[in-house]
Amino acid sequence: MSFDGVFTHAMVNELAPLLTGGRVARISQPYPNELILTVRAKRHNYPLLLSAHPSYARLQITEIPFVNPEKPTNFTMTLRKYLDGAIISSLKQIDNDRVVHLTFTARNEIGDQENLVLIIEMMGRHSNIILLNQADQRIIDTIRHVAHDQNRYRLLLPGATYITPPQQNEANPFTTAKPLYRGLATTADIFAQAKELQQTYQGFGFDTALEVATRLAQATDPVTAWQDFFQTIATTPQPTITHDPTKKQLQFSACPFISQHGTRTAYPSLSDLLDHFYRDKAQLDRVHQQGSDLIRLVQNELKKNKKKYRKLQQTLAASEKADTYRIKGEILTTYLHQVKRGMTSITLPNFYADEAPLKISLSNQLSPSKNAQKYFTKYQKLKNSVHFVNEQLTTTQQEIDYFQGILTQIDLAAPKDLQDIQAELRQQGYLRTKTKQKKQRVKLNQPETFYASDGTKILVGKNNLQNDRLTLKTARKTDIWLHAKDVPGSHVIITQADPSETTVVEAANLAAYYSKARLSASVPVDTVAVKKVHKPNGAKPGFVIYTGQKTVIVTPDEQLVQKLSQRSQ
Repeated sequence: MSFDGVFTHAMVNELAPLLTGGRVARISQPYPNELILTVRAKRHNYPLLLSAHPSYARLQITEIPFVNPEKPTNFTMTLRKYLDGAIISSLKQIDNDRVVHLTFTARNEIGDQENLVLIIEMMGRHSNIILLNQADQRIIDTIRHVAHDQNRYRLLLPGATYITPPQQNEANPFTTAKPLYRGLATTADIFAQAKELQQTYQGFGFDTALEVATRLAQATDPVTAWQDFFQTIATTPQPTITHDPTKKQLQFSACPFISQHGTRTAYPSLSDLLDHFYRDKAQLDRVHQQGSDLIRLVQNELKKNKKKYRKLQQTLAASEKADTYRIKGEILTTYLHQVKRGMTSITLPNFYADEAPLKISLSNQLSPSKNAQKYFTKYQKLKNSVHFVNEQLTTTQQEIDYFQGILTQIDLAAPKDLQDIQAELRQQGYLRTKTKQKKQRVKLNQPETFYASDGTKILVGKNNLQNDRLTLKTARKTDIWLHAKDVPGSHVIITQADPSETTVVEAANLAAYYSKARLSASVPVDTVAVKKVHKPNGAKPGFVIYTGQKTVIVTPDEQLVQKLSQRSQ
């Protein structure tokens, strides 16, 4: 189920009882398109996420921690000015559209009471968050400014009068008394029925329309089927994620959809469901947005080193011809009396191949002895290059492995981890250091903390600098170290000398999950005492060697990782 009007209806019904009457205690904007309002209500703090992301626009309470930027945006400062300490008087959906109004009662600068409305429009690339004065409908500010050259229908800028999104002549499925769907059951094509439902009713995503069409087609009493579906959505939602292994996709819905096939997982609330569904998707998108420069740098370095490696392989292949040049030089030297100046080639017997004739190219500008010397020079040059080329191949392969590891870490990173990766690339000389940054000492983020089923603490490094500090400084020599075998990934530490077999398997699952093999099955993970792990002199960050390891085979389990993470909260 997409975050359409029907899902919005269920979400508003879930949030309104929790937040109405609550006071805004904190306002932050951790990402360009996302806002967090911490609402204090019923002796509890609710972090309300309002997202105007083009792909992941939504409204929910989130338990995923966010890191605020050091400098708040202008929009954040405006909201703090007007909404700090304000009371939420209502939270309602407009018809069955993807538009939600949060109405606040606040005090202005002279102490007079005023009503303000924070509007979240969840409409794909047109998504926006708008603060306006309810009395005159004047826009105070928006998270995305939209001028007339971007939208001729309405202006979304401070000071402009708010104009609602274009209205469509469609029925609200929750309030209409007209049975407009009754004629659909006679249509044979279920997809055609779904499209007709979309055109008839407001706020239907295609997956919702397909579900309703399926229920109507299978029901003996379509009226009851229709009423039961929307009654469930409105009053007793059953948040569900369906995993379809054949299509390799996850789908979320406010109740189990019979039109979706696969393994179903139930969640206690719609907000919990969205946290689980968007945790990785939204985070990866944020990382790629904020780390685009880093990704571009690493990809360019990777491309450059792969090109260099291919050229070195070509040079090494050419060095295999070295003996051919030596043989030609020796044959020319032996039969030098037959070689005349001005010749461009000569055929002589090859005493290394049973006197078989061998054609040798010559330069007509060189003397016979100089021609022979030219072949000896080529031979010696290629022989001397072999050792150097092999060294360069090893070094270049290490660079390739290093940058592939960095890309893996970026894929596994939270936005807050990017600064550690940036600091590492700066230390290694791949990223230019600005003058101001030389004076600042970068404070590294702490490794992720998990707890095994028996309560044992497990630490996971998320990047090379964290890995080095965790393994070489933080961990005790008797602790157990784990790493996915032969692939880039995190260093994992079990903070116990003799952990149980269950703890080792759980830690191995973390090591496999936070590695390049995250999506693989049967991932080998090496486990060894920290005292047997060493870092070679001059090795790049994150690179270690170890001996005496044991190998555990696990399949990464995201649900297990989330379970171990929740134990630390």
